Amino acid sequence: MADTNTPAAPATGEKTKTTGRRILEGIVTRDKMAKTRRVEVERLVRHPKYGKFVKRRTVCYVHDEKNESRLGDTVEIVESRPLSKTKRWDLVKIVKKAPSRTLSNLEGAVAGSDVPGAEPAKTEEKK
Repeated sequence: MADTNTPAAPATGEKTKTTGRRILEGIVTRDKMAKTRRVEVERLVRHPKYGKFVKRRTVCYVHDEKNESRLGDTVEIVESRPLSKTKRWDLVKIVKKAPSRTLSNLEGAVAGSDVPGAEPAKTEEKK
């Protein structure tokens, strides 16, 4: 039986060409390298036994030709041919800029965390 939910082909006879490349959105967590950014992409995975949704992350090394993205920016990346041992993604665009460079303590933090380096205030002990 044919699936009735599939959209019909365009009436003009033109076929849309797809590249088959994945497009993901993530947060820049490292920008120390020249023309390379480390982007963490978060996803939710259902636990096989308990059914709870668990956060998982994928680390992608992205080619940024113009060095325009900065730490904490939300970016859109697309899959590409291998550019180096670990780099297989290209930067498409910056979706949202980080508020400022005060997020420098985001280095190495988990993507999407609200307060990356916040620790509770320590009280001084009296002797």
